[in-house]
Amino acid sequence: MKKLINNPLQVVPEMLEGLVALHPGLALLDGENVVVRADPNAGAQVALIAGGGAGHEPAHAGYVGPGLLSAAVSGDVVTSPSTDAVLAAIRAVAGPAGVLLIVKNYTGDRLNFGLAAEIARADGIPADMVIVDDDVALPTGEGTAGRRGIAGAVLIHKVAGAAAAAGLPLDAVKREAAAAIASLGTMGVALSPCTVPAAGEPGFTLRPDEIELGLGIHGEPGVRRGRIEPADALVTELVSRILDDRGIERGERVALLVNNLGGTPAMELAIVARRAVGLLAERGIVVERAWCGSFLTALEMAGCSISLLRLDDERLARLDAPASAPAWVRGSGPASVGRPRLPVEGVAAPRHDAGRPANEGLVRVLGAVAEALRQAEPRLTTMDREVGDGDLGISLARGAAAILRELPALEVEPSAALRHLSLSIRRSVAGTSGPLYAMFLLRGAGALVGAGAAPDAAAWARALAAGCEGVMALGGAQAGDRTMLDALVPAAEALQSGLCAGRPWHEALAEAVAAAREGAARTAAMAPRRGRSSYLGDRALGHVDPGAEAVAIWLAAVQHALAPSGA
Repeated sequence: MKKLINNPLQVVPEMLEGLVALHPGLALLDGENVVVRADPNAGAQVALIAGGGAGHEPAHAGYVGPGLLSAAVSGDVVTSPSTDAVLAAIRAVAGPAGVLLIVKNYTGDRLNFGLAAEIARADGIPADMVIVDDDVALPTGEGTAGRRGIAGAVLIHKVAGAAAAAGLPLDAVKREAAAAIASLGTMGVALSPCTVPAAGEPGFTLRPDEIELGLGIHGEPGVRRGRIEPADALVTELVSRILDDRGIERGERVALLVNNLGGTPAMELAIVARRAVGLLAERGIVVERAWCGSFLTALEMAGCSISLLRLDDERLARLDAPASAPAWVRGSGPASVGRPRLPVEGVAAPRHDAGRPANEGLVRVLGAVAEALRQAEPRLTTMDREVGDGDLGISLARGAAAILRELPALEVEPSAALRHLSLSIRRSVAGTSGPLYAMFLLRGAGALVGAGAAPDAAAWARALAAGCEGVMALGGAQAGDRTMLDALVPAAEALQSGLCAGRPWHEALAEAVAAAREGAARTAAMAPRRGRSSYLGDRALGHVDPGAEAVAIWLAAVQHALAPSGA
């Protein structure tokens, strides 16, 4: 188990100490894992308390603040807090207006929060409780423990918090919270388990191609295990299940919460949100407000949950009411798909004159280069993972796709064709490769100006040399620094030398390809000074630089395309 902790038994108090240290509006109750508002005027309204086991951060302490919770009670990781801890929180924050406990439907939480409320009432403190049971994956009815409370509880905190801040009495705050719970549905999917620090091992296991649907937030398995599917298919299943269960129909309005279970990149959450918003639009449902991020997690579990809350004007106003807490962010919206896209200004594609013969040779060469890079993608990706960030093969495959898309527009004078291709590459290829190859093509295009529709071999040699100079100027590297230049520069020099010596162009080109291959092979013994490998130092030794290898690959494709059977 690898976790940034000290002692598994001190995870919760140390976590809460860190939270309070960062936020002066919060305080800890002495001797308890209870976070309260440090606002002395908080007792003038109905107090709200939530909580449960730790491991769901930023819930629950992250929602303590004006317009939200008055206090949050934390148990050990995925373990209900004790009755006495809940009672201490009640006594700390309850004023004459009383206190409402917002409890997720887990047996331990219901028992401990419920007993604490009973004791508080016996002591003369007005106390009541609502149960959040938004997990639509589970059945309802007699003979079951009922549905679990999961990420939708965060929206209940906000609705009830706004009602309390508006000065409503305890019974009215409870009615609004209960009505919101009845209009709320959530369902989740996990791509991995999570590890409770004290346990030291995952709560369940999944094969690489498996997922859990309808799981809870305590590391317990879901209601169905299946194979991984594209994000759109999974989102469709989650959203459809919620809509059917809650009876949300065309023309209705909802709030959408896309919640990270703990280990999901923001990139994937945005893809989930995209499909959720799009599907709801297809169903004729208006997304008035939307949230996407980490709101109620399950430690480091990879996956997400989706919550939908039916809205009317009053409930929407509660969600929009002012609130301040470490983890609360205002919802965006209304959310929709199909927003107009602004046009991108740029250089128009060159036009081919119908009366002029197309540059078939260049088009054939570029097509061969694109196909070679496409086929080399797996190998270049593997090589780049060994010495870099693993994106070179994918980046150059995108460049290959751009070349193939642009082939009809490149049947023009070579200088114009390379200039247009430079524009396309810089737009389609991200990372380091995009700007370097865009510069390479741009400088090469400049060297061909005035060379006409059919530049000779000497003109192409000058273009290759100019491209090398452009890469060196932009990237700051030289031959010997273990980069693409270690194949590119020897190739340019060999091509010019062969032509100057009077050898036929195809022999000079063969020498250039051989020089590129030899240069790429030599990089395995070079100490990296620039580029992707420079961060690894001697760990890169023994591995050929993938950028140099890519140059050798596409130069060989050029040679093959220009073989005697070609141009």
